[in-house]
Amino acid sequence: MRIDLHAHSNASDGTDTPAELVAAAVGAGLDVVALTDHDTVAGHTEAADAVHALPAGSRLTLVPGAELSCVAGDISMHLLAYLFDPAEPAFAAERELVRTDRFRRGRAIVERCRELGADISWDQVRRIAGEGSVGRPHIASALVEAGVVASVSDAFTADWLANGGRADVRKHETDPVTAVRLVREAGGVPVFAHPGAVKRGRTVSDQVIADLAAAGLAALEVDHIDHDEPTRAHLRGLAAELGLLTTGSSDYHGSRKTVRLGEHTTDPQVYEALVEQATGAKPIGG
Repeated sequence: MRIDLHAHSNASDGTDTPAELVAAAVGAGLDVVALTDHDTVAGHTEAADAVHALPAGSRLTLVPGAELSCVAGDISMHLLAYLFDPAEPAFAAERELVRTDRFRRGRAIVERCRELGADISWDQVRRIAGEGSVGRPHIASALVEAGVVASVSDAFTADWLANGGRADVRKHETDPVTAVRLVREAGGVPVFAHPGAVKRGRTVSDQVIADLAAAGLAALEVDHIDHDEPTRAHLRGLAAELGLLTTGSSDYHGSRKTVRLGEHTTDPQVYEALVEQATGAKPIGG
């Protein structure tokens, strides 16, 4: 089985529609794909409908999920949440709070970029985002359109949009221990996304990860494009010490990033262990 547990659609900052993501997963030879848009479940229904519409005999399974914006102290981090009940009130309210603040933050970042000499606009960013929840990758695309940087990745530097960069603005982010608790109370399974991605900015300490494990964290996302081999080895050792599972995934964003669906995958036994922990929702199709 080929299992990719981290992918985005244009419901947040990917470029594929949820239905196109499902088709791309089939084309990539995946057996399981997780839709984990940022702080939203807006793409779940379309993706589920696309799975149900696949030709008879298709083996693709969809794992509904989300990627949550968190902050530990002053360090931003992301938590993947799988198979939670999207209607559970406390978790739904927190996702809405984070989503709403994305618009305030987006406007503020655009204004900072303009003050720094970038000829971009909020209307331009909204056009790029479409119906999706506005995020920094949409602003990065606007910077590319304006000729300020050559690529989206080039926008995520200290000169522009990186955490703590000249144009960065903090947004509402959930305390990660609280986020783990909210996911569990909604019947979901929490996994720390790309915990060693130092190219994105500062990362949390092993002690923070230990605290999250004690709160109910299920796994660390280890095999990820932003982790080099020494980082993966360290995270595997830490996961073993803490009794955590380890996952792998692409963090696919369509054409906005160069990573391919299925570039990194999760062991089938790990996937089954994660599904067994979920009580809020079930995988779809397959």
